[in-house]
Amino acid sequence: MNIDCYYASLNSSQYLKHESFKNHNTIMKLIRFLTCILFLTSCGKSADTPDDTTPDDDAVLVKTMTYNIWGARQGGLHTPQLQEIAEVIKKHDPDLVALQEVDRFTTRNGQPVGDVAKELADLTGMSHFFALAEPRHGGEYGDAVLSKLPIKETKAYNLGVTAELPGEIRSVARVTVEKEGKEFYFISTHFDHLSNEANRLKQARDFVTILKEYKKPVIVGADFNALPNSETIGILRQHLTLGCFNNNCSQFTFSTDNPRSVIDYIMYAPITGLSIQSYTVDTRAYSESDHFPVISTFKLH
Repeated sequence: MNIDCYYASLNSSQYLKHESFKNHNTIMKLIRFLTCILFLTSCGKSADTPDDTTPDDDAVLVKTMTYNIWGARQGGLHTPQLQEIAEVIKKHDPDLVALQEVDRFTTRNGQPVGDVAKELADLTGMSHFFALAEPRHGGEYGDAVLSKLPIKETKAYNLGVTAELPGEIRSVARVTVEKEGKEFYFISTHFDHLSNEANRLKQARDFVTILKEYKKPVIVGADFNALPNSETIGILRQHLTLGCFNNNCSQFTFSTDNPRSVIDYIMYAPITGLSIQSYTVDTRAYSESDHFPVISTFKLH
Protein backbone atom coordinates (compact mmCIF):
# COMPACT_ATOMS: atom_id res chain seq x y z
CA MET A 1 0.00 0.00 0.00
CA ASN A 2 1.46 3.42 -0.94
CA ILE A 3 1.49 6.44 1.33
CA ASP A 4 -1.73 7.91 -0.09
CA CYS A 5 -3.56 4.66 0.49
CA TYR A 6 -2.18 4.43 4.01
CA TYR A 7 -3.41 7.86 4.99
CA ALA A 8 -6.72 7.31 3.26
CA SER A 9 -7.16 4.14 5.32
CA LEU A 10 -6.19 5.94 8.50
CA ASN A 11 -8.60 8.77 7.81
CA SER A 12 -11.45 6.41 7.02
CA SER A 13 -10.89 4.70 10.36
CA GLN A 14 -10.86 8.03 12.09
CA TYR A 15 -14.18 8.80 10.52
CA LEU A 16 -15.72 5.91 12.40
CA LYS A 17 -14.41 7.26 15.68
CA HIS A 18 -14.77 11.00 15.14
CA GLU A 19 -18.13 12.08 13.83
CA SER A 20 -17.01 15.70 14.00
CA PHE A 21 -15.48 15.51 10.50
CA LYS A 22 -17.45 17.29 7.85
CA ASN A 23 -19.44 14.96 5.63
CA HIS A 24 -17.92 16.24 2.42
CA ASN A 25 -14.29 15.67 3.45
CA THR A 26 -15.09 12.26 4.89
CA ILE A 27 -16.80 11.05 1.74
CA MET A 28 -13.87 12.20 -0.40
CA LYS A 29 -11.43 10.34 1.82
CA LEU A 30 -13.49 7.17 1.64
CA ILE A 31 -13.60 7.38 -2.14
CA ARG A 32 -9.85 7.88 -2.19
CA PHE A 33 -9.33 4.85 0.03
CA LEU A 34 -11.57 2.57 -2.03
CA THR A 35 -9.86 3.71 -5.24
CA CYS A 36 -6.46 2.72 -3.82
CA ILE A 37 -7.76 -0.70 -2.79
CA LEU A 38 -9.16 -1.27 -6.27
CA PHE A 39 -5.84 -0.20 -7.85
CA LEU A 40 -3.78 -2.55 -5.69
CA THR A 41 -6.12 -5.46 -6.43
CA SER A 42 -5.91 -4.90 -10.17
CA CYS A 43 -2.09 -4.81 -9.99
CA GLY A 44 -1.89 -8.12 -8.16
CA LYS A 45 -1.36 -10.00 -11.44
CA SER A 46 -0.20 -8.34 -14.61
CA ALA A 47 -1.35 -9.55 -18.00
CA ASP A 48 2.32 -9.93 -18.92
CA THR A 49 3.06 -12.25 -15.99
CA PRO A 50 3.24 -15.90 -17.07
CA ASP A 51 1.15 -18.44 -15.22
CA ASP A 52 3.88 -20.62 -13.71
CA THR A 53 1.34 -23.11 -12.43
CA THR A 54 0.12 -24.01 -15.91
CA PRO A 55 1.66 -27.37 -16.93
CA ASP A 56 3.46 -27.70 -20.26
CA ASP A 57 1.16 -30.34 -21.70
CA ASP A 58 3.12 -30.52 -24.96
CA ALA A 59 6.52 -31.14 -23.33
CA VAL A 60 8.31 -34.44 -23.93
CA LEU A 61 11.11 -35.75 -21.68
CA VAL A 62 14.18 -37.33 -23.29
CA LYS A 63 16.92 -39.00 -21.23
CA THR A 64 20.37 -39.02 -22.82
CA MET A 65 23.79 -40.40 -21.96
CA THR A 66 27.30 -39.91 -23.31
CA TYR A 67 29.89 -42.57 -22.57
CA ASN A 68 33.46 -42.99 -23.79
CA ILE A 69 33.76 -46.76 -23.39
CA TRP A 70 37.54 -46.98 -24.02
CA GLY A 71 37.06 -49.73 -26.57
CA ALA A 72 35.10 -51.58 -23.86
CA ARG A 73 38.46 -52.67 -22.42
CA GLN A 74 37.74 -52.83 -18.72
CA GLY A 75 40.80 -52.10 -16.60
CA GLY A 76 42.98 -51.75 -19.71
CA LEU A 77 42.32 -55.30 -20.89
CA HIS A 78 42.35 -55.94 -24.62
CA THR A 79 39.27 -58.15 -24.52
CA PRO A 80 35.95 -56.28 -24.70
CA GLN A 81 33.97 -56.24 -21.45
CA LEU A 82 30.62 -55.52 -23.04
CA GLN A 83 28.32 -56.93 -20.39
CA GLU A 84 29.65 -54.52 -17.76
CA ILE A 85 29.17 -51.53 -20.07
CA ALA A 86 25.66 -52.73 -20.91
CA GLU A 87 24.76 -52.97 -17.23
CA VAL A 88 25.77 -49.34 -16.66
CA ILE A 89 23.59 -48.26 -19.56
CA LYS A 90 20.60 -50.34 -18.47
CA LYS A 91 20.82 -49.01 -14.93
CA HIS A 92 20.16 -45.47 -16.18
CA ASP A 93 17.66 -46.56 -18.86
CA PRO A 94 18.33 -43.68 -21.29
CA ASP A 95 16.43 -43.07 -24.50
CA LEU A 96 19.68 -42.35 -26.34
CA VAL A 97 23.37 -43.07 -25.75
CA ALA A 98 26.36 -41.43 -27.45
CA LEU A 99 29.31 -43.84 -27.46
CA GLN A 100 32.93 -42.90 -28.16
CA GLU A 101 35.98 -45.10 -28.82
CA VAL A 102 33.92 -47.83 -30.44
CA ASP A 103 35.64 -50.73 -32.24
CA ARG A 104 34.22 -52.72 -35.11
CA PHE A 105 35.91 -55.98 -36.12
CA THR A 106 39.33 -54.93 -34.85
CA THR A 107 42.12 -57.02 -33.37
CA ARG A 108 43.69 -55.42 -30.32
CA ASN A 109 46.83 -57.18 -29.10
CA GLY A 110 45.87 -60.25 -31.07
CA GLN A 111 42.40 -60.47 -29.51
CA PRO A 112 39.44 -60.36 -31.92
CA VAL A 113 36.81 -57.69 -31.33
CA GLY A 114 33.40 -57.88 -32.95
CA ASP A 115 30.85 -55.21 -33.81
CA VAL A 116 30.83 -53.50 -30.40
CA ALA A 117 27.96 -51.09 -31.10
CA LYS A 118 25.71 -53.87 -32.38
CA GLU A 119 26.57 -56.15 -29.47
CA LEU A 120 25.84 -53.40 -26.94
CA ALA A 121 22.58 -52.68 -28.74
CA ASP A 122 21.61 -56.35 -28.42
CA LEU A 123 22.54 -56.42 -24.73
CA THR A 124 20.56 -53.27 -23.93
CA GLY A 125 17.58 -53.84 -26.20
CA MET A 126 18.34 -50.77 -28.31
CA SER A 127 19.03 -50.04 -31.96
CA HIS A 128 22.37 -48.63 -33.10
CA PHE A 129 24.27 -46.60 -35.67
CA PHE A 130 28.06 -46.60 -36.12
CA ALA A 131 30.14 -43.91 -37.84
CA LEU A 132 33.68 -44.74 -38.99
CA ALA A 133 36.46 -42.35 -37.96
CA GLU A 134 39.39 -44.33 -39.38
CA PRO A 135 40.62 -47.88 -39.97
CA ARG A 136 42.40 -49.36 -36.97
CA HIS A 137 43.77 -52.71 -35.79
CA GLY A 138 42.53 -54.48 -38.92
CA GLY A 139 39.01 -53.13 -38.53
CA GLU A 140 37.17 -49.87 -37.88
CA TYR A 141 37.19 -47.31 -35.09
CA GLY A 142 34.70 -44.52 -34.48
CA ASP A 143 31.61 -43.35 -32.64
CA ALA A 144 28.13 -44.78 -32.27
CA VAL A 145 24.61 -44.07 -31.08
CA LEU A 146 22.31 -46.43 -29.22
CA SER A 147 18.60 -45.62 -29.29
CA LYS A 148 15.41 -46.89 -27.70
CA LEU A 149 13.55 -44.60 -30.10
CA PRO A 150 13.02 -45.65 -33.72
CA ILE A 151 15.84 -44.28 -35.87
CA LYS A 152 14.31 -42.50 -38.85
CA GLU A 153 17.52 -41.42 -40.60
CA THR A 154 21.29 -41.67 -40.13
CA LYS A 155 24.24 -39.63 -41.32
CA ALA A 156 28.00 -39.82 -40.75
CA TYR A 157 30.55 -37.01 -41.04
CA ASN A 158 34.30 -36.79 -40.58
CA LEU A 159 36.22 -34.07 -38.75
CA GLY A 160 39.73 -33.61 -40.11
CA VAL A 161 42.99 -32.39 -38.57
CA THR A 162 45.56 -29.82 -39.62
CA ALA A 163 48.08 -31.30 -42.05
CA GLU A 164 51.19 -30.14 -40.19
CA LEU A 165 50.19 -31.68 -36.83
CA PRO A 166 49.86 -35.26 -35.64
CA GLY A 167 46.30 -36.19 -34.88
CA GLU A 168 43.33 -38.39 -35.60
CA ILE A 169 40.44 -37.88 -37.97
CA ARG A 170 37.26 -38.14 -35.93
CA SER A 171 33.69 -39.06 -36.79
CA VAL A 172 30.24 -37.66 -36.14
CA ALA A 173 27.38 -40.15 -35.81
CA ARG A 174 24.01 -38.46 -36.26
CA VAL A 175 20.57 -40.01 -36.01
CA THR A 176 17.14 -38.50 -36.51
CA VAL A 177 14.64 -39.74 -33.96
CA GLU A 178 11.15 -38.88 -32.80
CA LYS A 179 9.45 -39.09 -29.44
CA GLU A 180 5.75 -38.40 -29.01
CA GLY A 181 5.64 -36.37 -32.19
CA LYS A 182 8.78 -34.34 -31.44
CA GLU A 183 11.52 -34.93 -34.02
CA PHE A 184 15.15 -34.06 -33.29
CA TYR A 185 18.77 -35.00 -33.97
CA PHE A 186 21.06 -36.88 -31.60
CA ILE A 187 24.82 -36.92 -32.17
CA SER A 188 27.89 -38.72 -30.85
CA THR A 189 31.36 -37.36 -31.55
CA HIS A 190 34.91 -37.33 -30.18
CA PHE A 191 37.62 -34.70 -30.76
CA ASP A 192 41.35 -35.31 -31.23
CA HIS A 193 43.69 -35.54 -28.24
CA LEU A 194 47.08 -36.30 -29.78
CA SER A 195 48.28 -32.77 -30.55
CA ASN A 196 47.88 -29.34 -29.00
CA GLU A 197 44.53 -27.57 -29.18
CA ALA A 198 44.92 -26.61 -32.85
CA ASN A 199 43.28 -29.81 -34.10
CA ARG A 200 40.39 -29.49 -31.65
CA LEU A 201 39.84 -25.88 -32.69
CA LYS A 202 39.61 -26.95 -36.32
CA GLN A 203 37.25 -29.79 -35.45
CA ALA A 204 35.10 -27.48 -33.31
CA ARG A 205 34.76 -24.94 -36.13
CA ASP A 206 33.96 -27.65 -38.68
CA PHE A 207 31.43 -29.20 -36.31
CA VAL A 208 29.65 -25.88 -35.70
CA THR A 209 29.48 -25.36 -39.47
CA ILE A 210 27.63 -28.68 -39.72
CA LEU A 211 25.29 -27.81 -36.86
CA LYS A 212 24.32 -24.46 -38.35
CA GLU A 213 22.69 -26.27 -41.27
CA TYR A 214 20.22 -28.08 -39.00
CA LYS A 215 16.57 -27.08 -38.85
CA LYS A 216 15.64 -29.38 -35.97
CA PRO A 217 16.65 -29.38 -32.29
CA VAL A 218 19.89 -31.25 -31.64
CA ILE A 219 21.43 -32.96 -28.61
CA VAL A 220 25.15 -33.76 -28.72
CA GLY A 221 26.99 -36.27 -26.53
CA ALA A 222 30.75 -36.07 -26.84
CA ASP A 223 34.23 -36.47 -25.51
CA PHE A 224 35.62 -33.13 -26.67
CA ASN A 225 38.98 -33.64 -24.92
CA ALA A 226 38.70 -30.00 -23.84
CA LEU A 227 38.19 -28.28 -20.49
CA PRO A 228 35.14 -26.07 -19.86
CA ASN A 229 37.16 -22.82 -20.06
CA SER A 230 39.07 -23.84 -23.21
CA GLU A 231 38.84 -22.06 -26.54
CA THR A 232 37.44 -25.27 -28.06
CA ILE A 233 34.42 -25.26 -25.74
CA GLY A 234 34.09 -21.51 -26.28
CA ILE A 235 33.66 -22.07 -30.02
CA LEU A 236 31.07 -24.79 -29.43
CA ARG A 237 29.14 -22.59 -27.01
CA GLN A 238 28.63 -20.00 -29.74
CA HIS A 239 26.02 -22.43 -31.09
CA LEU A 240 25.38 -24.99 -28.33
CA THR A 241 24.35 -24.76 -24.68
CA LEU A 242 25.92 -26.93 -21.99
CA GLY A 243 23.60 -29.66 -20.78
CA CYS A 244 24.26 -29.01 -17.11
CA PHE A 245 22.59 -26.56 -14.74
CA ASN A 246 23.69 -22.91 -14.97
CA ASN A 247 26.46 -23.89 -17.43
CA ASN A 248 28.34 -25.28 -14.44
CA CYS A 249 29.75 -28.59 -15.64
CA SER A 250 32.21 -29.00 -12.80
CA GLN A 251 31.95 -32.68 -11.85
CA PHE A 252 34.97 -34.58 -13.18
CA THR A 253 34.36 -37.04 -16.02
CA PHE A 254 37.95 -38.28 -16.52
CA SER A 255 39.73 -40.36 -15.43
CA THR A 256 38.01 -42.99 -13.35
CA ASP A 257 41.18 -43.98 -11.49
CA ASN A 258 42.22 -40.36 -10.87
CA PRO A 259 39.31 -37.95 -11.48
CA ARG A 260 40.82 -34.60 -12.41
CA SER A 261 39.11 -33.04 -15.44
CA VAL A 262 35.87 -32.38 -17.30
CA ILE A 263 36.15 -33.40 -20.95
CA ASP A 264 32.86 -35.26 -21.58
CA TYR A 265 29.77 -33.18 -22.32
CA ILE A 266 26.16 -33.20 -23.34
CA MET A 267 25.19 -30.03 -25.22
CA TYR A 268 22.09 -28.89 -27.08
CA ALA A 269 20.45 -26.29 -29.32
CA PRO A 270 18.30 -24.29 -29.51
CA ILE A 271 17.38 -23.12 -26.01
CA THR A 272 13.88 -22.33 -27.28
CA GLY A 273 13.30 -25.96 -28.23
CA LEU A 274 14.97 -27.74 -25.32
CA SER A 275 15.47 -27.22 -21.61
CA ILE A 276 17.58 -29.17 -19.13
CA GLN A 277 15.72 -31.10 -16.44
CA SER A 278 18.50 -33.12 -14.78
CA TYR A 279 22.25 -33.67 -15.04
CA THR A 280 24.58 -36.14 -13.37
CA VAL A 281 27.98 -37.81 -13.73
CA ASP A 282 27.85 -41.43 -12.58
CA THR A 283 31.01 -41.76 -10.52
CA ARG A 284 29.88 -45.19 -9.32
CA ALA A 285 30.72 -46.55 -12.79
CA TYR A 286 34.46 -46.39 -12.17
CA SER A 287 35.69 -49.82 -13.31
CA GLU A 288 34.04 -50.24 -16.72
CA SER A 289 35.99 -47.52 -18.59
CA ASP A 290 38.50 -44.74 -18.01
CA HIS A 291 35.65 -42.20 -18.39
CA PHE A 292 32.54 -41.75 -16.27
CA PRO A 293 29.19 -41.70 -18.09
CA VAL A 294 27.32 -38.37 -18.18
CA ILE A 295 23.51 -38.33 -18.11
CA SER A 296 21.15 -35.45 -18.91
CA THR A 297 17.37 -35.37 -19.21
CA PHE A 298 15.81 -32.75 -21.46
CA LYS A 299 12.35 -31.36 -21.98
CA LEU A 300 11.45 -31.02 -25.66
CA HIS A 301 9.06 -28.11 -26.20
